[in-house]
Amino acid sequence: MNELLLVVRIAGQRVAMPAARIESVVELDTLIPVPRAAEHIAGLSALRSRVLTVICCRRSLGLPVLEQQPETLEAAVTELDGHHYALIVDGVEDVLEAIGDPEPVRAAMGEGWERVSLGMVETEEGALLLVDVAALVTGPETLRVAA
Repeated sequence: MNELLLVVRIAGQRVAMPAARIESVVELDTLIPVPRAAEHIAGLSALRSRVLTVICCRRSLGLPVLEQQPETLEAAVTELDGHHYALIVDGVEDVLEAIGDPEPVRAAMGEGWERVSLGMVETEEGALLLVDVAALVTGPETLRVAA
């Protein structure tokens, strides 16, 4: 496989995102709330004259959010269907190379993690869960049902 992976922390877990799906890593300091938006949408922000829909990865996974948010939020920026999204993560750690193709996960991870999982991928630092960026953007199943 030899794909590059962006290693991030979400809810204390080290996970990998395909680096080819990530345009940039940024720090967001301004977040504008969006009334009546889905719960996993944290708000809107701007980056180089582009509007970004900001996704809370913790909420997308159905996990509790931090009570005290930091002043600046670390995010991975991606484009999906012509729209730009910033995925808020707890931290950005590194870029590593995958050693081989993703393998199925052979353990229960919880509903949110299972929904976004592309499998476990081996790196020089050990195995990491490879997450589907589009599934994080889409959010939990319950939010996809039309109202």
